[in-house]
Amino acid sequence: MDSTTAEVAYYFAPFLRVYTDGHVERLLGTDVVPPAMNSETGVSSKDVVIAPETSVSARLFKPNSVNPEKRLPLLVYFHGGGFSLCSPYCSIYHNYLTSLVLEANIIAVSVDYRLAPENPLPAAYEDSWAALQWVVSHCNGQGSEPWLKDHADFQRVFLAGDSAGGNISHNLAVQAGVEGLGGVKLQGICLVHPYFGRKSEDDVGEADDKTSGGRPDVRPGVDNRWLYVCPTTSGFNDPRYNPAADERLCRLGCSKVLVCVAEKDGLRDREWFYYETLRKSGWSGEVEIMETEGEGHVFHLFKPSSEKAVTLMKRIVSFINQE
Repeated sequence: MDSTTAEVAYYFAPFLRVYTDGHVERLLGTDVVPPAMNSETGVSSKDVVIAPETSVSARLFKPNSVNPEKRLPLLVYFHGGGFSLCSPYCSIYHNYLTSLVLEANIIAVSVDYRLAPENPLPAAYEDSWAALQWVVSHCNGQGSEPWLKDHADFQRVFLAGDSAGGNISHNLAVQAGVEGLGGVKLQGICLVHPYFGRKSEDDVGEADDKTSGGRPDVRPGVDNRWLYVCPTTSGFNDPRYNPAADERLCRLGCSKVLVCVAEKDGLRDREWFYYETLRKSGWSGEVEIMETEGEGHVFHLFKPSSEKAVTLMKRIVSFINQE
């Protein structure tokens, strides 16, 4: 049975269809923008393979003109897409990272992790941690990548991501707080419209809710989307999905967090709940929140030149460059 006649087994509207024959149809983020040195944008980019055995790779970005006497903040970025879509190489994220690097004057590593459903969670977490460890291996002048060895300031490292990438950034910061990052200082994490679980098990998703895959809940308080990308999850109390259930939250391995929220985002209440939970957790750092009025989930990726997207960009740049 080919995918033209096979039935749809799962539909993550409107971006992902999985058919009963196993075929996966991605409707967003499949294009590939080639990297470019000394681009007219003012930012150079190149691709590196981090772990050949798992095909984990990354796209690196740096300003065309870099003062060899001055090291730049280092951002490790994790793209969104419900753990199932996009890559650092698609136009959405290549263009966004190019703009961010140019505005903030930083070095960036945009991680290409394996996607569900072909590679269900925890693959994305494992790949992202492996990428972060690869970055860390370059501190003290070691490692094989000259852009990191020669230009990155490993005392000013940040993690950031949108949607599922925000979730990954948070979970890696927790892991870093528990396990450490060697001689690297993780200063902060920036979570843009991050994907987390519901506030309580009594929070019942609507049948047409995108996080429920267009179907009623299979398990109380848990998005069907989460169950699909993470079939081994413990459910509502999985700390990767629900940070409030994580006893390690107070050990978050950075000193500051910026949570960016959009007023019309269906995840808005969850993101405010994350902010309040972290603020009350006993963690010793500083958490800030910024809400954009009148906009929806990851609006800035699709309307990058809009006034509100520019304002959001400036806030993120300030967060990274603030001494």
